[in-house]
Amino acid sequence: MNQSSIIGVIGIGAMGMGIAKNLHKRGYTLAVRDIRPEAQQEAASLGMQECDSSAALGRLADVAIVVVVNAQQIDEVLFGEQGLAQLGAKTKTVLLCSTIAPEDSIRIAQRLAERGIAAIDAPISGGPAKAEAGTMSMMIAGETSLLATLEPLLSAMAEKRFVLGAVHGDAAKAKLVNNLLAGINLVAGAEALALGMKIGLDANQIFDIIRASSGNSWVFEDRMARALRDDYAPRAFAHILTKDVTLATGMAHAAGYATPLGDAALRKYRETLERGWSELDDAAVLKTYLERG
Repeated sequence: MNQSSIIGVIGIGAMGMGIAKNLHKRGYTLAVRDIRPEAQQEAASLGMQECDSSAALGRLADVAIVVVVNAQQIDEVLFGEQGLAQLGAKTKTVLLCSTIAPEDSIRIAQRLAERGIAAIDAPISGGPAKAEAGTMSMMIAGETSLLATLEPLLSAMAEKRFVLGAVHGDAAKAKLVNNLLAGINLVAGAEALALGMKIGLDANQIFDIIRASSGNSWVFEDRMARALRDDYAPRAFAHILTKDVTLATGMAHAAGYATPLGDAALRKYRETLERGWSELDDAAVLKTYLERG
């Protein structure tokens, strides 16, 4: 894999656009596809090739990076009427970077293999800024020789890469374990910050105290900083983290493992969605605490 290869990105939302911009700056030729015209126009203005369908992207790109919301969307962009996996597709490798259930990762990889296309289980973490800087983390499962071939691309995408082996679904499992903890940490941080505010302490001072003390976490610092600015523009949609924690707790329960903290966090995220804030940043969980009455 070298920079003369064409890299496709399907789903140029916050993370996907960050990935595309990073690879473009590093000299890769990019083809992109998104259902939102404004996203495609932004990519085109930077010199990337717009595609009017995933099938069109599949005819151009050697490798396709899929960064859509869920498994249903992956099925559509890969196997739908205008999906990538059409007869004669140039794409021979697909990186599955969305957070999905491990059984979906396995199923999708099997369907791609039937069409002569290899899949890499490659969920990502770190947020849009790290995606654009190439400093995000990536959990990886895939065939060893294929990973070796893709190493230049993977290292350009993610500073921290964790190879879990060749078994599809293992990277998806690892990502859900991480997101379970992130979801719990965010709810816990919002609960503590809201408590400080409710008992009359200065919100920004409490935030600074937590940042400098034992209660801090990356997700608390990242999300509560913008919540305190009343900035809920979505970098990570509330409905997406709700989906992720739902998948993580479901995976745990299927394994006979109880997740009482995860279940409690999930209830708070669902309450946030019920209040009409699903399209806001997941930092909106603080609003849920503050507006409980």
